Formats: sequence, C-alpha cells, structure tokens
Amino acid sequence: MNIPKISVGDLLELKKKHPCGSSVFEVLRTGSDIRIVCRGCGRDLVLPREKLEKAIRKIRPLAPDEPRTDVPEKAGEA
Repeated sequence: MNIPKISVGDLLELKKKHPCGSSVFEVLRTGSDIRIVCRGCGRDLVLPREKLEKAIRKIRPLAPDEPRTDVPEKAGEA
C-alpha cells in the first residue's frame, strides 16, 4: 500500500470537483485530520486523512512564486 506524503503548502488535485468547479486544494494543516482550502472559492474543509488519501488524484508542491492562501485567524487566537 502506497501512503502519500502530504505536507503543509502542497496542492492537491482531487478526483471530484468542489461545487464551485475547482478541483485544486491547498493543505493548511496535517495530522489524523487534514485541513484544506479550495483554491477556487476559499472554502475551508477538514477531512479525515483516510478519506482524503482515497480522493487524491495528484500532489504537487506549491511553487515558490505562487501565492499561498491567506486564511484569517479566528478571533481569540493569539
């Protein structure tokens, strides 16, 4: 069984498209649950690692000249 190496900043192309039409997501956090954000509309998702690994078509690192997705921090976090 091949376990994909997923790290923060990677871009994931998923098999199914998001309702906005984009199929590319950026990884914001890893662990047993993985937090990703849609590159099309900015929607934030948290998925179990097992479910996400099955849905991945392609993984590519974020290019140095490509902008990262800025996610506003929640109020109260410092």
